[in-house]
Amino acid sequence: MSDFPSSKFERGRIIAKTGLKVGTNYAQRYLKKRITGKEESAKEFHSENAREVFKEFTKLRGTALKIAQGMSMDQGFLPEEFAEVMTQAQYSVPPINKALVRAIIKRELGEYPEQIFAQFEADAFAAASIGQVHKAELKDGRKVAIKIQYPNVRETIDSDMAVAKSLARRIIKKGQDIDPYFDEIRSTLLIETDYLHEGAQIKAFKERFGSERFLIPDWIQEYSTERILCMSFLEGRHLGDFLKEEPSQDERNHFGQLIWEFFHEELRIGGYVHADTHPGNFLFTHDGKLGIIDFGCVKLFPDEFFTNYLKLLPCHLGDDEEAIRELYTKLEVINPHAQVQSKEDEYYNFARNYGIMFSKPYRYDFFDFSNPDFDNEIRHFTKEAPLSNEVRGSKHFLYTSRVHTGLYSILIKLGAVISTENAKSILSDLLDMSFDPYREPVSVG
Repeated sequence: MSDFPSSKFERGRIIAKTGLKVGTNYAQRYLKKRITGKEESAKEFHSENAREVFKEFTKLRGTALKIAQGMSMDQGFLPEEFAEVMTQAQYSVPPINKALVRAIIKRELGEYPEQIFAQFEADAFAAASIGQVHKAELKDGRKVAIKIQYPNVRETIDSDMAVAKSLARRIIKKGQDIDPYFDEIRSTLLIETDYLHEGAQIKAFKERFGSERFLIPDWIQEYSTERILCMSFLEGRHLGDFLKEEPSQDERNHFGQLIWEFFHEELRIGGYVHADTHPGNFLFTHDGKLGIIDFGCVKLFPDEFFTNYLKLLPCHLGDDEEAIRELYTKLEVINPHAQVQSKEDEYYNFARNYGIMFSKPYRYDFFDFSNPDFDNEIRHFTKEAPLSNEVRGSKHFLYTSRVHTGLYSILIKLGAVISTENAKSILSDLLDMSFDPYREPVSVG
C-alpha cells in the first residue's frame, strides 16, 4: 500500500460504505431471526463484522484507526468480539511497503536508511494508527526504534473531523455546541502527528518517571523530525503475548501493580498525563520492569477541572449525594437550570451509581481485578447508560475517561490483585482526606 485516500470525499465514501454494509448485516440478521426464529452464532457474526470494519479503517489509517483503538478498550457498548478484533489497531496494522519507507527516510533525514544506520530492518515490527516502527542500529552501536509516520496522516485529520462532525450534527440535539469537543480531538490528533513534540515528551517523562520500575526510552533527537521519531529500543512483550505465556498469578500481580502505580505516580507528580492507556503502549520486560511507550497523546488538564474530577472519588466513596450533584454540575454533566429536571435526575443517578462502582477498588487494602463480578458491573453500567441526543460533560472527560477506563480494562485482562496502599496515600495527600471511613472489613473485593 503506497497511498491513502486523503480527501474528505474519498474518506467519507469509505466510512459510509462500511457503515452501510455492517448496518445491513445486522438488519438482515435481526430480520432472519424474526422470520425463522433461528439465530446464527453471535460470536462469529460479530467477529466477521468487526473484521470488516477493521479492514476498511486500515485503508484510512489515522483518525479512523484511532477510533478502532477506542473500540479495543470497549467495556460494554459493543459486542466483546469487536474489542478482540480491534486490538489489532494497537500494534499490528499491515505496514506500508519498503520502497515508501526508504523514500520517507530519505526525504526526512536526507539519506537512505542504509547510509544512516549500521543496520535497518526493512520489515516493521509494529504498525498502528499513525505510524509504523522499525528496528535499527546506529553507527555507534545503540539499538533504536524508528517510528515512521504514514503519508498524508496530518492532511486527513480535517477531512475526518468534517465527516465526523457532519454525522454528529444529524444526531446531536439542535442548538448544542459540539465544536469544543471536536476542537479538542483535532488539536490532540495534530499534536500526535508532530514527532518532535512526542520526542520532547519522551524526554520529560523519562526525567520524571524513569526508574528501576518504569522503563522509558531515550529520545535521540539528531535522527528525529516531525515525521520520523528515533528512540532507544526497549525489549519486552505486549499484554497479549505476555498472557499467551500463561504467567503465574504473582507475575500478573507484579505487572498490574506497576501499571497501577504508574497511573498514581502521574497524579502525585502532576503535569502532563499519558492519556493513551491501552495495551499497545505498555511493555512487560523479562526483568520485571514496565516499559511505557508512545507519548504522542499526553494531556495537561486545567487545574480546576482536574481537582473537581479527583474530588469525585471521596464523594462517591462516602455517597455524599449533595457533593456529588454539585461536582457533576461543575463538570457539566447535569444542568440544574434545565427545563426537564427528570432527565437531569436520570443522568445524576447514573453518574452517581457508576462512580460508586468505579471507586470500589479504593475501599480495599487489596483489590482483585480478576473478580468477574466487577467486570460485569462495569459492563452493566456501560450498557445501562442513559441514551439521548445531548452531549454531556466537560470536553476534558474525553481523555480522563480514556485513561481511567483504559487502566481498569488492562487490570481486568491481567486478572491482577492490586495493593492500593500507596495509591491511597498519594490521593490522601492530594485531596487532604482519609480513606479509613470507607474501608471494607474484608481485604479482597
